[in-house]
Amino acid sequence: MVGLAFASTGLVLRARYRLLGPLRAGAMGQVWRAEDIHLGRTVAVKTLSSALLAGPSGDRERAVRRFEREAKAAARLQHPNIAAVYDAGEQDGVCYLVMPLIDGMTLGEFHDELGSDEQVPLETVAAVAAQLCAGLGAAHAAGLVHRDLKPANLMVRADGTVVVLDFGLVKLLGDGGGTLTTTSEGIGNLLYASPELLGSGHAVDHRSDLYAVGCLMHHLLAGAPLFLEDGRDALLAGRHLYEPPTPLATLREDLPEEVAVLVLRLLAKDPAARPTDCRGVYAALAPFLPSARTDLPGRESFADPRRPFLYPAAPYGRH
Repeated sequence: MVGLAFASTGLVLRARYRLLGPLRAGAMGQVWRAEDIHLGRTVAVKTLSSALLAGPSGDRERAVRRFEREAKAAARLQHPNIAAVYDAGEQDGVCYLVMPLIDGMTLGEFHDELGSDEQVPLETVAAVAAQLCAGLGAAHAAGLVHRDLKPANLMVRADGTVVVLDFGLVKLLGDGGGTLTTTSEGIGNLLYASPELLGSGHAVDHRSDLYAVGCLMHHLLAGAPLFLEDGRDALLAGRHLYEPPTPLATLREDLPEEVAVLVLRLLAKDPAARPTDCRGVYAALAPFLPSARTDLPGRESFADPRRPFLYPAAPYGRH
């Protein structure tokens, strides 16, 4: 197969999706703003990294087939907290995934707006984690594990809905164990990677995603990642594998004991010691979710993850 060196602005995939310009790039590939010529709408198209598709065996055709199989599985998911998969395919060496173009910001950008080192209010963190668990629960029930949860893969829509991106892509990370490699994956993965993804010997299953939820909650509640990176990937991986997490109770006095304990359980090195499933985590978070209100949202509600709980089905707009 003759592969293109890279996707570029103006490229039309399958005579339907015209790439208008890049939005962001990462270890998995590049995301583009694109035009769906057939339906006359703007979409997001993710073109996948050629190195990622090569795989450890160099069997690119098998990697492409695996990508298409997982994309089809993800396309069957219908949940407000999961980005829909519209289409997927391959053309002249470019593998792509078509998704909705989400109006909002990544969770990382949301945290930066609050202050990247700020301790986020508990009800906001509970709202983020609860929505994340709602989406993950639906995916896990369908037999899909994300394995790459991080702020850049979580969008906060303008109405406050948290949306998980990139389901079905990370199973390209090897045929069997699905572990991450410190040489090919970005530091964003390692900051939220479970011990089993880093080679602890435990099987990778849905509880790996729960560990990532714990990492995200710890980051937002403490105002800093669970383990700080210092430029040495192997050291950061070792911390996830062997170093006990700092209890949130020692970092934040206003935090209810139940939440601090929940986060420690999510961060257990042994998957068997973590909560059983997303439903249990959601139930544990329920007492700390924002209470529903009857008044309509104002300026402060834009891209606020608490909004679906504060203002169910209420209209919204930019101000």
